[in-house]
Amino acid sequence: MTVELETRLRDVLGAKTAAALDKGLGLETVGDLLGHYPFRYARRGEQTDLGSLQIGEEATVVAQVRAATTRDLPRKPGGGGRPQRRQLTEVVVADEAGRTLTLTYFNQPWQAQKLAAGRWGLFAGKVAQFRGRLQLNSPQYQLLDEDAEGGPDAVEEFAGALIPVYSATSDVPTWKIGKSVRIALDLLADPPDPLPEPIRAERGLTGYGAALRQIHRPESFESLGAAKKRLKWQEALVMQAALVRRKATAAVEPATPYPPGGAIADAFEAALPFELTAGQVRVGAEIAAEIAAEHPMHRLLQGDVGSGKTLVALRAMLQVVAHGGQAALLAPTEVLAAQHHRSIAEMLGDLARGGELTSPPDATRVALLTGSATAAQRRETLEAVRTGAAGIVVGTHALLYDGVDFSDLGLVVVDEQHRFGVEQRDALRSKAERPPHTLVMTATPIPRTVAMTVYGDLETSRLTELPAGRSPIATHVVPYRDQRWMGRAWSRVREEVAAGRQAYVVCPRVGDSGSEDGSGDDRRPPLAVVDVVEELRAGPLRDLEVGLLHGRLDTDEKDRVMRAYADGRIDVLVATTVIEVGVNVPNATAMVILDAERFGISQLHQLRGRVGRGSHPGLCLLVSEAPDGSTSRERLEAVASTTDGFELAELDLEQRREGDVLGDAQSGTKSHVRLLSLLKDVDIIEAARADATALVGTDPSMSSHPLFAALVDDLAADRGEYLEKG
Repeated sequence: MTVELETRLRDVLGAKTAAALDKGLGLETVGDLLGHYPFRYARRGEQTDLGSLQIGEEATVVAQVRAATTRDLPRKPGGGGRPQRRQLTEVVVADEAGRTLTLTYFNQPWQAQKLAAGRWGLFAGKVAQFRGRLQLNSPQYQLLDEDAEGGPDAVEEFAGALIPVYSATSDVPTWKIGKSVRIALDLLADPPDPLPEPIRAERGLTGYGAALRQIHRPESFESLGAAKKRLKWQEALVMQAALVRRKATAAVEPATPYPPGGAIADAFEAALPFELTAGQVRVGAEIAAEIAAEHPMHRLLQGDVGSGKTLVALRAMLQVVAHGGQAALLAPTEVLAAQHHRSIAEMLGDLARGGELTSPPDATRVALLTGSATAAQRRETLEAVRTGAAGIVVGTHALLYDGVDFSDLGLVVVDEQHRFGVEQRDALRSKAERPPHTLVMTATPIPRTVAMTVYGDLETSRLTELPAGRSPIATHVVPYRDQRWMGRAWSRVREEVAAGRQAYVVCPRVGDSGSEDGSGDDRRPPLAVVDVVEELRAGPLRDLEVGLLHGRLDTDEKDRVMRAYADGRIDVLVATTVIEVGVNVPNATAMVILDAERFGISQLHQLRGRVGRGSHPGLCLLVSEAPDGSTSRERLEAVASTTDGFELAELDLEQRREGDVLGDAQSGTKSHVRLLSLLKDVDIIEAARADATALVGTDPSMSSHPLFAALVDDLAADRGEYLEKG
C-alpha cells in the first residue's frame, strides 16, 4: 500500500487515531500530518533546559529522573462515610544545570517503580507552579531506555540520534505524533515537487520528498539543515509570489486620477499655522503623485507615535475632495474614530462646515459613522455619504456594512492596518465604482522583513521625524511590591496634576468578567480598571477627579468621558488599552501602566505615545512584579531605554513567535508559514521576493508551473486574510 499527500489519515492510521489528530491538531490528511513539523529536536542524553519553561504552556521535556517518592495524604470521607486512602507520588527530573521539575501523580504509587532514578524520558504536560516550584501534574511520558515499555515500536521511534519533539496536546502527546508520522512516511509515494525546477537548481535546494523525510527523521544535523532550508524556501516563495501577483494585478486596474491642489486643498495649505516636517513634505509628494495617476495607489505609511500621519492623510483626502471625490477613513475602534473625526474637523475649521449658510464655498462635510449611532444619526449620515455632501467619512467597521453607499469613493485610508484583515480593506474598496486609491497607516513600527512579508503588496513610506513641539518622554520601571516606589509613583501623578496637567493609569483588563482572570498558574489575576479606579479614588488620588474608560462602556459614555478628559475636567483617566492609538490630549503628561509585563513591547510603546504630545515633557512609569533578571523585566528595561519605535520593533520581533507577527490566520496548524523566521531568514525572504518578482513578471498566471501555482492559489483562497493583524 502506498499513500499520497491527499490521502485521509483515517485510511492510514485508523479512525481512532485520525479522530484524535483531527480534534486536537486539525490534521486530516497525510499532507497535514507531514506539514506538522517538529518544533525542536532532542539528542539522546541531552536534557531540556528546564529554565526555559513558561508557566501555562503545554511542554514536552527530555529529562532524567533523579528521585521518586510516594507519601500518604490526609484521608477524606468516602462512600458510606469511610475514610479513603490518598497517596501522592512525586517524581523529580532534572537538567544538566541542576534545575528540577516535579511530576505529580495522585493515587498512582506504581509510577515510583516505573520512573526509577536514572531513567530517561519525554514528559509532556502543562507547566504549573506550586509554592515556587515548577511542576507537571499527571504528565504523560515515554521512556527512552531500550528496555522501556512499548516494545519495538518505542525503541525504533527514538533510535535516532535526533529525537523530534512536536507541538502536541494532552490527548495526543509528541511520541504518538512521531509514531503516526513514521507510519505515514513508510507508506508515502515520492510526492511531486511543486517548486519550479530552475529555482530549485539555482538555489541548491533538495527535493520535496527528501525534505519531508529528513525534517521528521533526520539522519544528521546536516540533512536536517538542508530539509529546513528547502521547506523555508517553499514557504517564502509561495507567500512572495502571492503578494507580487496581488500587487501586479492591482497595478494595472483603472483608477480615477485626482490632480494635486484644488480649492479646498489650497485653502487648507494656506491656513496651516506651522511648517511641515521634511518627511511630511516628501511622503506627501509621493502620495500626491500616485493619487494623480490613472492606476490605484496602494501605499503603506509607517510613522512612529506622533509623527504626523493624520495630517499627511488629510492632505491626501483633500486632494481627492477638491476634485469631486470622497475619502473614507476606517478606524478600528469607536474611540479612535471619534478622535479622528474631532481632530480632522478641528484642523479644517470652517472648511469642515460644508452645507452651512456661513461656510466657505469650497468647504466639505466631515461625517462620522459607527455601529452605535442612533437610527436618526445613521439615516442623516448615510444620506450625506450617498449624495456626496460628506466629502470625508470617518468610521469603524460600520463603514463596511450593506447600505453604506458612496457617491464617488476615490480614496480609502485604513488606520492601524494591523487591526484589520485584507478582506476588510477590500470590502471598503469595493464600495467604489472604480478601484479607489488606498493609503494604509500604522503607528506600530514594522521591521523590514515583516513589511516585506505581511505588507508585501504595498509600496512603503516612512515618517521618522517628530513635528516641532513634541516633548521628550522619560520612562522608568517601578517595582509593584515596593511600597516606597509605588508611593512615589502616585506622588508624581499628583505633582503633574498640581501643575495643571493630566495623567493616565492603564490596566490590562476591565474586570467584570471571571473569564478574564484565568492565567493558567498561581499568579494573581491581572489588575482591572473597575477595581483600580475605586482604589485610587479612595486612596492615593482621593481628592482628584478620576475618570474611567474601557471598551464595554456604551458609545455615548465613552464619548462623554473622552470629551471631559480632553476639556481638562478629568485629572486622571483610568483606562484599558482602548486609549492605545490615536487618542490625542496634549495636556496629558504622565502615564502609569500597571502590570506592564503583561503587555507587548510595541503595545507599551503605543501607550507611552499618549503622553508628551504637548509642550511639557512626558513621564511613563512601567509598574511590574517581574523580578530582576527575568525576561519580562529585560523587556521593560528595553522599553525604558529608548523611545525609538523602530528599534523596539526589531526587539519585539526577536521575542515574539512568528504566528504573533503574521496573525491568527498564519499561526494555526494549517498555516502556510511554519518554519520561516522573519528575524533569522532575511536572506531567504529577500531572495524569494526577487525570484517571485521574476517569475510573475514572465508568467503572470504561472501556468508553466501548475503545482506551484496551485500552492499560491491555495494561499490566496484559503487565507483570504493572510495579511491579518500581527
